[in-house]
Amino acid sequence: MILQFKDVVLGYENKTVAKDINFEIKKGDYLCIVGENGAGKSTLVKTLLGLIKPLSGKITINLDKSKKGIGYLPQQTVAQKDFPASVMEVVLSGFLNSGHKSPFYSKKEKAEALSNMDKLGIAHLKKRCYRELSGGQQQRVSIVRALAMKPDILFFDEPTSALDPELTQEILKVIKELADEHMTMVIVTHEMSFAKEVSNRIIFMEHGVIVEDGTPSEVFASENQRTKEFLGKYRNL
Repeated sequence: MILQFKDVVLGYENKTVAKDINFEIKKGDYLCIVGENGAGKSTLVKTLLGLIKPLSGKITINLDKSKKGIGYLPQQTVAQKDFPASVMEVVLSGFLNSGHKSPFYSKKEKAEALSNMDKLGIAHLKKRCYRELSGGQQQRVSIVRALAMKPDILFFDEPTSALDPELTQEILKVIKELADEHMTMVIVTHEMSFAKEVSNRIIFMEHGVIVEDGTPSEVFASENQRTKEFLGKYRNL
């Protein structure tokens, strides 16, 4: 077990946003968090990342000492998309979050960065300016940067938002490849077909409550009325 929530209440300034949060993440889990906007997903992720503290309850975290905790790919802002640095510079900056001390990057770090860039098909872009890339290419760069952090868990917050259908499939393919390598990941997504195909767990949230927590087959076969209504939008699945 890497992370466990027990009877956790989430919120801001004593205002409850989500309650009765109970679940755990094990090594190798690929967890998808789904639900309508305003369901409490973002607050849950911010708490998982340690950006906000729970109002009550217990959170247990067991991180691998050989790794550096949590990697995070937030939704991109306009400023991030226009970042004036080379692809290699952006990727190498990920090592700064993994205990990098020197003002220079080692040969080992550069080789590792190139290896991960090659794995995600962007090694040929290493000298290109980040802001000149397509949205899909920028997301690949961000994923490689996150991998440089050597995380126990990799978090994605709507990684395909604002991407066209072709680029969406491109990024989901990359994430699926990481899942196939048994990297522990949590993704907030509206891509239900992807969640059904790839994840080993799905959490469905509504109005700050976890309505479902189970395997894709369990969640998609649920008799819970609200779950059925939510999934009814994806009848072709």
